[in-house]
Amino acid sequence: METTKKSSHSRPVITQAENNTTLWIGHMKSDPNDHFGGQIFTCPSAGLLDNIQVYSASVHHPGELVLTLHEFDGAAKTWGPALGSSKLDVHKKDHAKWIRFDLPALELRQGSTYGFRLETHHNAMIGLGEAAAGNEHPFVGQEWKADSIDQRGHFFSYFSLTYKVELCA
Repeated sequence: METTKKSSHSRPVITQAENNTTLWIGHMKSDPNDHFGGQIFTCPSAGLLDNIQVYSASVHHPGELVLTLHEFDGAAKTWGPALGSSKLDVHKKDHAKWIRFDLPALELRQGSTYGFRLETHHNAMIGLGEAAAGNEHPFVGQEWKADSIDQRGHFFSYFSLTYKVELCA
């Protein structure tokens, strides 16, 4: 079944634009592990998902970057099955730019918790913008990072990816 978007106008419903550090995704030649990252967020309004954007702080080795969107159980800290995915090739010229992942029109529910995961293929290594918060003001969502040894990973309230979630109006 093919879904279509109701409107071509999208609006950001979540924007976390602070960027003061970098989360590395991919495979560094000196490290045998692959590194993954992601972000957990609660949707502030209902609507059809249009895209998710992340900020590329650096492209060490270009390659394919894959984003998958999941429902997320915050109490159990578990990822549901993938609701949708998008992949694109990231090049050296993409450093210091927003990278837009167009996704299928999925109905996101207000107040529901979702998460997106990012991984690379073919030995790419990409630095994503992230923010570190002070001890007094944690972020509303949580950043997630894992590697090929510890795929369950860890969740952090005092770190957040630099990202945007846009829904169709």
